[in-house]
Amino acid sequence: MPETVSAPDTTDAAAQLRRRLDTTEAIVGVVGLGYVGLPLAAEYSAQGFETRGIDLDEDRVRRLNAGDNYMEDLDDEAIEGLVETGRLRATPHYEDGGEIDVWFLCVPTPVTETNEPDPAYIEAATRSIAPHLRPGQLVVLKSTTYPGTTEEVVAPILREEGPDSLTLGEEVFLAFSPERIDPGNEEYTTANTPVVAGGVTETGTDLARQALEQIIAEVHTVSGPKPAEMEKLLENTFRSVNIALVNELAQLCERMGDVSMWEVVEAAATKPFGFMPFYPGPGVGGHCIPIDPHYLSWLAEKHDFETSFITLSARINEEMPAAVVESVVEALARQPVRLQNSEVLVLGVAFKGNVNDTRHAPAGKVIRLLHEKGVGDVRYHDPHVDAFQVPTGGNGTIMEVPSADLTPETLRQHEVAVVVTDHDAMDPHLVAEHAPAVVDTRNALDTVTDPALRAKIMLLGAG
Repeated sequence: MPETVSAPDTTDAAAQLRRRLDTTEAIVGVVGLGYVGLPLAAEYSAQGFETRGIDLDEDRVRRLNAGDNYMEDLDDEAIEGLVETGRLRATPHYEDGGEIDVWFLCVPTPVTETNEPDPAYIEAATRSIAPHLRPGQLVVLKSTTYPGTTEEVVAPILREEGPDSLTLGEEVFLAFSPERIDPGNEEYTTANTPVVAGGVTETGTDLARQALEQIIAEVHTVSGPKPAEMEKLLENTFRSVNIALVNELAQLCERMGDVSMWEVVEAAATKPFGFMPFYPGPGVGGHCIPIDPHYLSWLAEKHDFETSFITLSARINEEMPAAVVESVVEALARQPVRLQNSEVLVLGVAFKGNVNDTRHAPAGKVIRLLHEKGVGDVRYHDPHVDAFQVPTGGNGTIMEVPSADLTPETLRQHEVAVVVTDHDAMDPHLVAEHAPAVVDTRNALDTVTDPALRAKIMLLGAG
């Protein structure tokens, strides 16, 4: 679909907002100061916009207002400087919401215990801003969600709970623009990653484009919120499906016994067209990939359609921690120790390398399953994560997992070290030399070539 061209101003409200954006007089409000919201707020304030972050976590608010950066992907001095200018500040309330020109809703979108979308955070944030609506405001939902959320959840709340005199689409504008944050990615950031936007009206689309272009070089517009919402699900389900493919083939390679899936992917990646390399692993994590396939499955059921391929892929990825645990138990069985007396060291509990993000991290399920199997003690080491908790059952019980330094003594103390996250800070040769046995789910020890050390390593999918 071609890019949406600039729509003519149909109201004084739209013209007013355009002027305020062009002159950086617009005040930007970001609801939710997490992995999406804080980088967004930082970019706007860096471009000269007064930016107010709203978060119910008072510790986040306190730290940010003190110039204390809590996000690994952002520069500490840059955040401190933005706060000192007064252009970036945080608050736990919406009292001055009427002063905001552009609202960005960057709140969590989890699923329920039955894997149905839970829009509660979106609904709460929308209800909080609705009483503060006035002519010339733009509301942009950025939270990953199912197609229809912007028009069927957000829009009705704004209409019903906002001032009666306002007309959505003429005085107040609404759009969806999905986040594209990749934690730990130093090459592609909020500023240089293209984004997609679709408004409820043509004017809403164009205003969203103009607002986003203040900090992002390329904004691709679509015909409305639903294509933008579906586009985000496609991005993440694409990854889920391809990760599931290599995970399933990795398990087949292990059954075959003489083929390494890592070698297979490396060979296939030499093809310069029609192939994109994905790699086996202990499961998927972060906010999007474990969640988005369930959004699509739920949506499909509403339309009497079954997304069997997508659902199967999600299940394969969700079962990978169990496959990892079976490998750990097998490695323990080869050593002179009873399962209940064994000690296992989990290396990395973040969902991906070089970040501190533990949302839906596979390590949580690996640790829980190890305890359920009867492993005596499980500890973890992660230079990016100071504390880690794991739910142990459906009754809300939480287990605090003890951490350990990565030393030769620590490695020798544990019968098995299992690499769940491939942080660069982990020394693969240290692990291979001192751990009695290693289960490597990320090929993080690929530089270890000594045959005696390789004999201690069980590589996921290596045959």
